[in-house]
Amino acid sequence: MAKKEVINMIDTFSEFKELKSIDRMTMISVLEDSFRNVIAKMFGTDENYDVIINPDKGDLEIWRNRTIVEDEELEDPNTEISLTEAKKIDEDFEVGEDVTDEVFFEDFGRRAILNLRQTLASKILELQKDSLYNKYKEKIGEIVSGEVYQIWKKEILLLDDEKEELLLPKTEQIPSDFFRKGEHVRAVVERVDNKNNNPKIILSRTSPVFLERLFELEVPEINDGLITIKNIARIPGERAKVAVESYDDRIDPVGACVGMKGSRIHGIVRELRNENIDIINYTSNMNLYIQRALSPAKITTIKLNEEERRAEVFLRPEEVSLAIGKGGLNIKLASMLTGYVIDVYRDIDDFDEEDIYLDEFRDEIDEWVIEQLKKLGYVTAKAVLGVDKETLAKEADLEEDTVDELFAILSAEFEDEE
Repeated sequence: MAKKEVINMIDTFSEFKELKSIDRMTMISVLEDSFRNVIAKMFGTDENYDVIINPDKGDLEIWRNRTIVEDEELEDPNTEISLTEAKKIDEDFEVGEDVTDEVFFEDFGRRAILNLRQTLASKILELQKDSLYNKYKEKIGEIVSGEVYQIWKKEILLLDDEKEELLLPKTEQIPSDFFRKGEHVRAVVERVDNKNNNPKIILSRTSPVFLERLFELEVPEINDGLITIKNIARIPGERAKVAVESYDDRIDPVGACVGMKGSRIHGIVRELRNENIDIINYTSNMNLYIQRALSPAKITTIKLNEEERRAEVFLRPEEVSLAIGKGGLNIKLASMLTGYVIDVYRDIDDFDEEDIYLDEFRDEIDEWVIEQLKKLGYVTAKAVLGVDKETLAKEADLEEDTVDELFAILSAEFEDEE
């Protein structure tokens, strides 16, 4: 019966190996260490034992090595054997020689087998924890799926395909998230805690990385590297802004992310509980970047303070509410996306009397020049005249002659009024 128990334990470990993908060498090593651990506890040392394991067949061999001593000099029966006992094995044995004989673990008694069971269980648990930690440490930033197993007030317990435990804290859930037991949930691996060798896999649905990974799944051009997500600003469950850039002039990054009739973006929006997602073209031109980030508001003028990372944005009164957005979401996300603190100001009430929109100069100024200036946030004559010529030429990518002509036309209009 005892022998059967030992073999059963080896079989059990073999099953564990199949389930947890533990490599053969690790499995054999753990089994051998467990047997040696019990032998060392019984005899004080395991150095004179050879443990041979074949887990595939459930075979176990233990060989003991002892030195032959005179009968009256025998002190340690574990490491020594008397000459009389040795000659029972082979008549030719002499003092000083080594004797190797097979011993059977089941002969060590019930206590040894219980110790072996406890040691093996402890090592298996340790292996399981190490395997779980290493597996999910490599998955940080990746989307995983789990089945809702238990719902608590502060977190939800999920089980992955291998029944490993994953935690989704309330703080990492979208405010409108609602899950039922048995439901499958997608989230990104936020971090893996391993306090006291007790790994905890923490998931998140509020992380910007979760949104980024969803785009990678839905938009092949992003997955292929043709389109890059440059930055994401997100208020989970409410609204998000995503800045994208294409390395191929033939690809419209915004259109590719939205998809035909919104086919690509709709799947992401549904996953995020109807979170509104604005996709904008990234640009290194901060004036234009801020203007796009504040969309749908149309900006009159922008003044940047690069040292303090602040932007003063001037808009017509009817555009201010659009720039700020419901509950201040639009301006907050624009600030998060661009990294600039954005201050919004209304243009003066007597604007129409003091300034002129560039659109009114279409007969004198090429349309493409006007559009280029408007993209930079310069939509009025005074906004353009308030900028240094050299700066404007650089920002709008215009020739010096073109800038000089532009300034002459705009200045002349105000001189005529005077």
